[in-house]
Amino acid sequence: MTMKKTYSQSTLALHAGYEFDTQRTISVPIYQNTAYSFENLQQAKARFGLEELGNIYSRLTNPTVDILQRRLASVEGGAFAVCTSSGSAALFYALVNCAQNGDNVIYSNKIYGGSQTLFCHTLKRFGIEARVFDIDDIENSLPKVIDSNTKAIFFESLSNPQISIADVEKITQIAKKHQIISICDNTVATPFLHHPFEFGVDVVTHSLSKYVNGQGNALGGIIIERDGLNAFIKGNARYGAFNTPDASYHGLVYADLDLPIFSIRVLIEWLRNIGATLSPQNAWLILQGLETLNLRITQHSQNALKVAEFLEQHSNIGEVSYPGLSKNPYYPLLKKYFKNSYASGLLSFEAKDYEHAQSICNHVEIFKIVANLGDSKSLIIHPASTTHSQLNADELKDAGITPSTVRLSIGLECAQDLIEDLKQAIEK
Repeated sequence: MTMKKTYSQSTLALHAGYEFDTQRTISVPIYQNTAYSFENLQQAKARFGLEELGNIYSRLTNPTVDILQRRLASVEGGAFAVCTSSGSAALFYALVNCAQNGDNVIYSNKIYGGSQTLFCHTLKRFGIEARVFDIDDIENSLPKVIDSNTKAIFFESLSNPQISIADVEKITQIAKKHQIISICDNTVATPFLHHPFEFGVDVVTHSLSKYVNGQGNALGGIIIERDGLNAFIKGNARYGAFNTPDASYHGLVYADLDLPIFSIRVLIEWLRNIGATLSPQNAWLILQGLETLNLRITQHSQNALKVAEFLEQHSNIGEVSYPGLSKNPYYPLLKKYFKNSYASGLLSFEAKDYEHAQSICNHVEIFKIVANLGDSKSLIIHPASTTHSQLNADELKDAGITPSTVRLSIGLECAQDLIEDLKQAIEK
């Protein structure tokens, strides 16, 4: 049975992409397998030549991974998806699928520190220039950094750790005006709170290690393309790699394929040649998390709002960054873009100073000092000395991170217990 797109997200998260195997198991099987037997040499030739889609080798495709890809594409409202070994690999593949030596890509000033390092340092080694725009001044800053060699515009729908919300429509309108692919990282918001494709985004990425998995037991990433992206890319002068012969694949022109060409190129260019592939074991673990994501992200959001309201009232705490607070500058965008005005479980706040921030992290009991987010358990981190420590002072300032910033990932514990834990740590 093929699941209809008209089913709700919560139903798709449980059923989409899986048609019973021969044993009719309810739980998706783990196909712990490397290579696949072809019926005959003609079938093998057809699959290698993209005349027939099917399994060849698990660096490219695997049945368990394929179910996760199909399921998440359905939940996100996309056309096709490709999983990778991590969220960082997903972002890298999405970017190099658009740009090459001599090109440039544009990113928001408020993103995860590891992603910023990828833009500013790693891509530079590939001859790809990174340019930044101000997420809080899109109309003035974004058009100024676009030129004929711009190949992608990247932003996070809900940023980590600044907890800023992107005005998605403003970004995608500018991207479409200039015929540039827009890429949105929807990791923190998840598809159950925000739907980037509904507001014009071309490609969505996730770190599946966060809320989708939810248990902190599996790394994974995904790239999802929207319906109709083929038409946007075909004949688009910015994307010669899709519209001219690929010498590494016998002169294949991706634009000539009757397949989702952005994803197919990720598969046969980047997964085939570099191989940051998601394991079937991790795909299975992530599938288990996806089944309950709808329920969990609601509880994360409700708990986070209670914690944010407590912190907002505490005399020893400065600014609290959480869009669910009515005084937050992103509250209007939350109302516009997010389901039920839920703002996920990520928040940050300013301690009195650097020493106070360190003390809070070291004196909490329930919260664990962990460089991750989206777990069912509550986590705490000091970004300036850990997750964003690779940024220099000016980059930290531009990203809205200070030495006193503390980031919380609110879990599924009793909200009052979390508040009491923070209270005693703050007042030590």
